[in-house]
Amino acid sequence: MGYDEQEYTKSFDIRSWKKLLPFLKPYRKLIAVVLSLNVVCAIIDISLPLFQRYAIDEFIETGDASGLPGFAVLYGCVIGIQTLAVILFARRSMRIEMQIGRDMKRACFVHLQTLSLSYYNVTPVGYLLSRIMSDTNRIAGMIAWNSIDILWAVFYVLGVFVMMFLLNPGLAAAVILIVPIISLLTAWFQDKILRWNRRVRKMNSRITSAYNEGIMGARTSKTLVIEEQNSREFEEVTQDMRVSSVRAARLSAVYIPLVMFFSSLTTAIVLARGGALALEQMILIGTLSAFTSYAVGIFEPIQQIARNIADILSLQANIERVMGLLEQEPLITDTPEVIEKYGTAFEAKRENWEPIRGDIEFRDVSFRYPDGNENVLTHFNLKIPAGSTIAIVGETGAGKSTLVNLACRFFEPTSGQVLIDGKDYRERSQLWLHSSIGYVLQSPHLFSGTVMENIRYGRLDATDEEVIAAAKAVSADQVAMKLEKGYESDVGEGGDRLSTGEKQLISFARAVLADPRIFVLDEATSSIDTKTERLIQDATELLLKGRTSFLIAHRLSTIRRADLILVVRDGEIVEQGTHDELIRQKGYYRDLYRRQFEQERLQAM
Repeated sequence: MGYDEQEYTKSFDIRSWKKLLPFLKPYRKLIAVVLSLNVVCAIIDISLPLFQRYAIDEFIETGDASGLPGFAVLYGCVIGIQTLAVILFARRSMRIEMQIGRDMKRACFVHLQTLSLSYYNVTPVGYLLSRIMSDTNRIAGMIAWNSIDILWAVFYVLGVFVMMFLLNPGLAAAVILIVPIISLLTAWFQDKILRWNRRVRKMNSRITSAYNEGIMGARTSKTLVIEEQNSREFEEVTQDMRVSSVRAARLSAVYIPLVMFFSSLTTAIVLARGGALALEQMILIGTLSAFTSYAVGIFEPIQQIARNIADILSLQANIERVMGLLEQEPLITDTPEVIEKYGTAFEAKRENWEPIRGDIEFRDVSFRYPDGNENVLTHFNLKIPAGSTIAIVGETGAGKSTLVNLACRFFEPTSGQVLIDGKDYRERSQLWLHSSIGYVLQSPHLFSGTVMENIRYGRLDATDEEVIAAAKAVSADQVAMKLEKGYESDVGEGGDRLSTGEKQLISFARAVLADPRIFVLDEATSSIDTKTERLIQDATELLLKGRTSFLIAHRLSTIRRADLILVVRDGEIVEQGTHDELIRQKGYYRDLYRRQFEQERLQAM
């Protein structure tokens, strides 16, 4: 079952709600003000029918309007206070919603940056977007509005019951007989409506995910000519949402008229019984008018209480999803001692960082992936002197990236040690190591912004001249010069305004600018044309000099001068040595090299 299909069926659990307290605590004074304003509004709402009663009995029934100006001024002041309270309440509730939503989004975003790469390998983007945007928005909105509205509704209902009993206990009893019926109807219908609305939200999450995949994969869809299939699959998802929405709407269409019927029935009972009492001079007309207003107005708050309680109970699923994300533990963490000395990714203590030479040693390393059952490496040993160039070759899917992921501490050994400059890298911070690694991916990612900004991510304090020099070193300046605004040209979202080869050149320049002690080139020239590849080879040889380098190569011709070649097959290192040594062994590497050489020769013909 995928993340978006995960169901949360727990009953009410106070422990889940307590996890919201850190987000509420900074705004406790603001929440207290909002609650107070809500109580003021409820008191005024309860008092308004009493003004109506007084006006009828003192002015209309008697025909004496001498006290009307004073009454009008008092009534106007009360309405003015209510209007002011509603305005202040709305503004502060909006602040609560926006600020809590902002804080939760920020917390999720910061936490996501601390998670290990393996988390992103198994977690759909649609899941993360739904949690960070939809769930946090709903939680913030429910806290700011629904939970506070419940207080108003409860206070109002209780106040109205008290006032009705004070005005006429007999009529109050008639109204109270109808209340349980309305309450039972509300509870039953709200439960059904809530179930279908949950399904609607679930379908909406799937639609968001489908949109994301459709937009991100638009180019692939067009090249594969699968628009019709995509449209059919999207139609199925939206059809499910339509059906669920219609079912929820039908239930509401039955529920609302039923409530209106019983509300009207109650009003009729009050008018019939109250009218008879008024004719017998047992109740004043003003009292009957006020009582009728209370009887008509009490049912909407009762519905509101039930509706808000149901919504708030359903909110637990959103809370569990967001808190589940925030409580997701990184696969790789620094020890408290390491954090104390070296700091964190957000508060680095760079003054304590030792310089990296680049010696790397795998000492009796065994490794299996977190979701795997078998070791990929078993008691593996390898020493890589600083400044060496290590090439890792093998067919697609053979596991070429495993060693690099371990060396870069994107994963950690299941057993054994990886030593950097003679010291277990777990005794130093992740940021200390990652700050000294330059990584050029096979499918490079560029951030929205200009060419200059994307290269400068390699070292944020670099000058424009240093950025341009890094670009020239790897011929990325040719990319900038082709664009209308040069280095100030926008690369588009994810760099979609550039070709894959152009993005790789900019990514390469970014790594060069960082001036790391360890370089990783993950098939970095696989999408660059032959001419550009020749330009980059000369720059690569110069730039890798004196640095420890890992080359994950697709074209074997690019790694002939590597100090050591590791041949990976089915997740295991089956051969190692220089190019000439491996050719003389007449093993798997030679066969692989020969096959590729023949393919390149045929393609050149």
